Amino acid sequence: MSKTKAILALAKKTFETEATAIRNLTNFLDNGFADSIDCILKSKGRVIISGIGKSAIIASKIVATFNSTGTPAIFMHAADAIHGDLGTIQENDVVILISKSGSTPEIKMLVPLIKRGKNKLIGMTGNMDSFLAQHADFVLNTFVEKEACPNNLAPTTSTTAQLVMGDALAICLLDLKGFSSRDFAKYHPGGALGKRLYLRVSDISSNNQKPQVGLDTDVKKVIIEISEKMLGVTAVIENNEIVGVVTDGDIRRMLNKYDNINGLTAKDIMSVNPKTVQNDLLAIKALDMMQENEISQLLAVEGTKYKGIVHLHNLISEGII
Repeated sequence: MSKTKAILALAKKTFETEATAIRNLTNFLDNGFADSIDCILKSKGRVIISGIGKSAIIASKIVATFNSTGTPAIFMHAADAIHGDLGTIQENDVVILISKSGSTPEIKMLVPLIKRGKNKLIGMTGNMDSFLAQHADFVLNTFVEKEACPNNLAPTTSTTAQLVMGDALAICLLDLKGFSSRDFAKYHPGGALGKRLYLRVSDISSNNQKPQVGLDTDVKKVIIEISEKMLGVTAVIENNEIVGVVTDGDIRRMLNKYDNINGLTAKDIMSVNPKTVQNDLLAIKALDMMQENEISQLLAVEGTKYKGIVHLHNLISEGII
């Protein structure tokens, strides 16, 4: 077998080993999982998630997932907890302790300290006979038959199982809390995902220039307006109402049609019934309209009042696309 084939075969085996372990987790779901969810939902405090070694890294990731989906959580390293950080845990907090073996020295020292504080303890372990499993109020079984590591030593499959179990907790909590896409946006205001959920047409149109001409505006002035405002379009306004639009495309068609443009005005070359979008709509809706109509800009309006332009380039620069 060539070196390339050997590498790909080992990678495939890793995928299959971990995929099998994840599928097997469904066999371990029991009342302990449901009771853990209920315990967190009823708690008036936070979720403190702790672990040692690779499990600590997984704990940190689960904390991030919880926080971004509406369940307040704090990471506490198990080793640091027994050297001063135990004060992180407050009276109403629920503690999730993650350990593959469930019987490391740090776990054996930490569990009684948590129980002494009368906090509810959820154990996540791959060993249901372990110290952690025996003393936790609720247990999440993340047993795996073997690690993906050829030597069955490096935490690989086991940490994947822990990660997936944490995701399952987060998703169940999210659903039961009625956590919506609008709530998600509150926790992700700076990212592209958040912008899709909160950025509105008005946020863009108000920052753009506002090109506009009248029906009788000379075509040369129309071209200057389009060029100076740099949006490839200008609205044509009469009595404060939009009656048409002139785009770069209209200018090109005019030049193909007329040898002499002297005397032409906006009304001679404009397109009527331009596509508009309400200023209070989500910007992602404007993108949908652009794609549906195969255009690159829309006139933003409030009711029938012209407010400005939203351009495809704006959506690109904002990371909507």
